[in-house]
Amino acid sequence: MLIDTHCHLFMKPLCGDIDGVLKRAAAKGISAIIVPAVETGSWKKVAELSEYPVVYSALGLHPWCADERLDTGMLEKLLIKTGSVAVGEIGLDFKVENPDRITQITVFRTQLDLAAELGLPVILHCRGAFDEMLSILSEKKYNGKVTGVVHAFTRGIQLAERFLELGFFLAFGGAVTRPRAKRARSSAAAIPLRKIVLETDSPSIGMDGIYPERMEPAHVARIGESLALLRGISSDEVTFETSRNARELFNIREGW
Repeated sequence: MLIDTHCHLFMKPLCGDIDGVLKRAAAKGISAIIVPAVETGSWKKVAELSEYPVVYSALGLHPWCADERLDTGMLEKLLIKTGSVAVGEIGLDFKVENPDRITQITVFRTQLDLAAELGLPVILHCRGAFDEMLSILSEKKYNGKVTGVVHAFTRGIQLAERFLELGFFLAFGGAVTRPRAKRARSSAAAIPLRKIVLETDSPSIGMDGIYPERMEPAHVARIGESLALLRGISSDEVTFETSRNARELFNIREGW
């Protein structure tokens, strides 16, 4: 059974047809869906969605929202109360000017500290800040103490290896279905399958022939098939390995 490790089920248009989205996912063999929060206003929505047995919550503050007031105490309480499987989506995005870099780094570090304290993995967003992020994750207080996944990975094998050396997993999504996404496809074909998980990032990122707003967890099946073709292995092997990776990383048990 496949696992979609990144879906914003609380966003439109998915939130307008949750039962339909989950039904279609089940029909495609998707047995678990991880839903990361973005802004503080989404924490309650994600917590409510986690009441579905197939949905697992992740709570955190996205770097785009780092200028919101982060109530660390409240976040900790909600992570525990909801049984969240990760702190996320968190990270650094230096492609945007606001929030500024110092604010992003401060909020990122605060959430890494919380993840380390609670023993939870992190779901990482990173754009234009890979060196900075790797430098932070390499620090003694985090290296070996915080693990997680770099979501929507589309970069080359050399960068991938730097995250792998720190014990992180890489999540591949719609990019592996696009013939022109050569870096993402090369990395997906080369890195150990033992360090790969699958995701849709629906409804934020599309795939070959499908616009982002049409994406949903059911499409992770096609992503898995594309990964199998790239690696020259069976779809069943991709399903087994990537789902095992996700279960172990996030300590989840699927439950339709």
